Amino acid sequence: MTDRRRINGPSGGTSAPIYSSYLTKDSRDIPERPTRTRPPNVLRKMFLKTGVTPSASGSAYLELEASKNPNSTAPGLASLSTSGLKLTCTVHGPRPLPKSAPFSPHVILTTHVKYAPFATRKRRGYLRDNSERDLGVHLETALRGVIIGDRWPKSGVEVIITILEGEEDQWWGDDIGRGSVGAAEWGMMSVLSGCITVASAAIADAGIDCVDVVAGGVAAVVRSRNEGKAHMPTLVLDPVPSEHKEIVAACIVGYLPGRDEITDLWVKGEIGHENNTSSGNTSYDELADNAVQAALGSHRVLVAALKETANAKLRRLR
Repeated sequence: MTDRRRINGPSGGTSAPIYSSYLTKDSRDIPERPTRTRPPNVLRKMFLKTGVTPSASGSAYLELEASKNPNSTAPGLASLSTSGLKLTCTVHGPRPLPKSAPFSPHVILTTHVKYAPFATRKRRGYLRDNSERDLGVHLETALRGVIIGDRWPKSGVEVIITILEGEEDQWWGDDIGRGSVGAAEWGMMSVLSGCITVASAAIADAGIDCVDVVAGGVAAVVRSRNEGKAHMPTLVLDPVPSEHKEIVAACIVGYLPGRDEITDLWVKGEIGHENNTSSGNTSYDELADNAVQAALGSHRVLVAALKETANAKLRRLR
């Protein structure tokens, strides 16, 4: 279905040419791939704030820092650095359903996830594609087990997430044929983890009763290559696809620490008992356990942000 109200550009968008003095054909002057400087069990710094949209029932903003190559001395362009993650979420409701809607004994949850057109290096369209619909389905699954829906019969809650800056699937140098494409299509895992965390903060800001606050966490099995030789796979928390040559498998969970329950689980890649040789003897359970540890780190930031918001509201009432 096409949008007839706009004059859209071509579906396969093109990137504007970059004219820079340090983008030359000499291999010594080509910028190097950014490397992970954090230990494998350390998460990126996270900023989370609620109440950013006054017109909504609840809202939140989440940002993860963008990692850069510490050895790079070139006067960098913003587009050449590794992308971070910037999400904004608004919650509308609970509000009554239309009179024509059938009776529902519990609240109707609707999720909508959309990339901004400028969120990634490849320009996104105005209509949602399959990847954005998949993110919405996973987000709805993660939140459905959290909200106490019986308290709002024949009501609806709408959760809208806009991805202002998305995680890149691979390093920008791979797009021009200077690297492998083994890390392609992995950025959506980190995006979903952030969507779960920011949606949980917005729902709590809206005052909707929940059994617990859900936090998202992601872990991955990565393999580095130096001079054509593959190293042993490493298990890392909060992976950045542009920092790794190859990602073997990744797992994202939506975790409830208070109840020790997982509301959503998504595993992608070669992992399991049959593929232990290719993944460095990393089992499915070990990968999921590390994703839970990443979710616990996000949960601490989430709780601190909600406490800060609650204290600010109490000061205004005094």
